[in-house]
Amino acid sequence: MSEASQNLRMKLADLVGRIYPEHDRDYLVGRIIEAFWPETTHPRRRARTPSNRLWSPHDAMVITYGNSLIDGQHKPLDLLNDFLHRCLKGTLSSVHILPFFPFTSDDGFAVTDYRSVNSNLGDWTDIRRIAADFTVMSDLVLNHVSSQSPWFNAYLQGHEPYDRFFFEASPDDDLSTVVRPRTNPLLREVETAHGTRHVWCTFSHDQVDLDFRNPEVLLEFLRIMRLHIQNGIRIIRLDAVAFIWKEPGTPSIHMPQTHAIVQLMRVLCDFAVEPVILLTETNVPNVENLSYFGNRNEAHAVYNFSLPPLILHALMSGTARHLHRWQATMPPAQLGCAYLNFTASHDGIGMRPVEGLLPDGEIGEIIATVRAFGGEVSMRTLNGGGEAAYELNITWFDAMKGTFEGQDDHQVERFLCSQTIVMALEGVPAFYIHSLLATPNDCEGVEKTGIKRAINRHRWDYPRLLALLDDPSSTQSQVLRQMKRRIGIRCAQPAFHPNATQFTLHLDDRLFGLWRQSLDRDQSIFALHNVSGEEVAVPPLSINLIGGEDWVDLLSGESISPTGTEIPFAPYQCRWITNRT
Repeated sequence: MSEASQNLRMKLADLVGRIYPEHDRDYLVGRIIEAFWPETTHPRRRARTPSNRLWSPHDAMVITYGNSLIDGQHKPLDLLNDFLHRCLKGTLSSVHILPFFPFTSDDGFAVTDYRSVNSNLGDWTDIRRIAADFTVMSDLVLNHVSSQSPWFNAYLQGHEPYDRFFFEASPDDDLSTVVRPRTNPLLREVETAHGTRHVWCTFSHDQVDLDFRNPEVLLEFLRIMRLHIQNGIRIIRLDAVAFIWKEPGTPSIHMPQTHAIVQLMRVLCDFAVEPVILLTETNVPNVENLSYFGNRNEAHAVYNFSLPPLILHALMSGTARHLHRWQATMPPAQLGCAYLNFTASHDGIGMRPVEGLLPDGEIGEIIATVRAFGGEVSMRTLNGGGEAAYELNITWFDAMKGTFEGQDDHQVERFLCSQTIVMALEGVPAFYIHSLLATPNDCEGVEKTGIKRAINRHRWDYPRLLALLDDPSSTQSQVLRQMKRRIGIRCAQPAFHPNATQFTLHLDDRLFGLWRQSLDRDQSIFALHNVSGEEVAVPPLSINLIGGEDWVDLLSGESISPTGTEIPFAPYQCRWITNRT
């Protein structure tokens, strides 16, 4: 056995011992290696060491469904490929294609077949075609599977190995402390070949939770990971990973075994010949979310889930006070790790991540304003009874219609300010396709489906969209053009490397300011964002512009004198002031 192979096996054996202490370690390690590296593949001689080389300032991502663009004639994945090349090539480097597998509900997150591409979208050839020019992220929906899937049907019939694939509990178990993201009953009664059973359903009764206490479940998902990698996937999103290990009598979230499973997957990715990045999706309070970095041994990247509601509050209230306080306490990502920064995704704007960060009164104002702008609110069940807001359902562009005072004429400027903050922060920026396209609320979709999240999952008629993008006067054309311009400027700045130094600046509450410095310390950028509808001025001395340097605002092209008069900001204006252009 080579030294590298021995090192891999030792790392896996330690983790297997923590996850499955009652099983034969050596036997399971062998099966894990066999599952992740079948006959035609092999691990690296040495594991990748943590570094900042997995990403660069050029990295930025678009988040989209495989069928966000349709025309009734072509495969949606063909249309997506055309849009990526026609409109985003050279601007965005990566694309997250939300679950593209056969499914029964939740717009793809109730998977029936993990090994196939939904034929209504295309096939694996289409995925590989996109992956040839863009870094593709896929979803590993590993907490649950569709109740209409072959796996669950085999479970109901008592067929091996699926008869032990799903988590069973009893209504008599102590489930009072289980953390719930939804309001539906946790357990679903089903009739099986072995009698009446109650299966665990964290999200919905069509999404039945898998039982990772059975190592066969983990092994199956490792094979699925390999299938993704073989088809060009280079970022794997671990959907709802916080919930995968359950124990009655506990919160059944963030369990030690869950973290150990993420660590095991990280070891496999570090030894993979292909450069594979693990991203955890944990829509939970900030400290809990950050725990998935581990000690540089879990996720390569985590969603910055507190960012969307805090930016929303700043732009609606006209003060960056809470956003500033939170950012000033955020740790830099460890070496080999990065934040994924965003404001909008296919889901709503999560409110759990601002628990303890925003006062209840401020949260109430946000909710009232979202509703006034045509949005909806989804609730979750609290331990001990009662409900609380889980997420806000609204397109980000329509959330920028106004402030706590009502609608105004600053929607586009306010929207661009919110996205410019995302671009400036430490980490990799990601943009939902409906943000790039300034998509309004799809109220018709909500009415048609009865699902609140449909408000933010519009399907554009592709010819109509292209016509709008060709019209310089349309909102879609103006917003996408401005977004591409700012993303393009950002990508050319070494100081915007995802791991470049960042400090939060103490300024007027109406300004959210950051200082970024490149890894080689050659470039500095003072990223300043007016989150208010008022004019604001900043003395150059307050941001410590170094004398003897030529400072330029990258966004406006203006020269900024370190000894000059105050730097003016129009409502929602952003400035990236740098010493290197």
